[in-house]
Amino acid sequence: MAEWTRDMVEERITEAADVLKQLPPVRVRGYFSTWPEIQRRFADMVGAEPVPMRRPPPSPAAISRMEETITWNRFLERDDAHLMWARAEGVRWKEICHRFGVSRATAHRRWEYALSLIVWRLNGRQAKPKRSRDFVIARARA
Repeated sequence: MAEWTRDMVEERITEAADVLKQLPPVRVRGYFSTWPEIQRRFADMVGAEPVPMRRPPPSPAAISRMEETITWNRFLERDDAHLMWARAEGVRWKEICHRFGVSRATAHRRWEYALSLIVWRLNGRQAKPKRSRDFVIARARA
């Protein structure tokens, strides 16, 4: 495969977050009912809350890509991984800044750093622990 880019990594992370939303909810096992489903008439449904529609389940290939993408968290520090996933899930910057206690510029810089570090590692390079965030971001863009 060709070298990874920041856009490719961002797209995969966003897809992984979307696939996680599409998976069925986790339920407690062991409890079930043998009663048949209640057949409701139109008059029973007047004024009732509509049943939310669910998207179809993701394909097996999408789930495999999501599982691979989740393993990329090992390249990041804990806070950077949480920030990256929050942004991939579509959380607004204002909420991210409040949750992590940082400014908008710092949050954006950490998000860019997380993407750049993943690109760096996927392309087979080792990031040294003393390496600055600005250096990694600049090298990943080049």
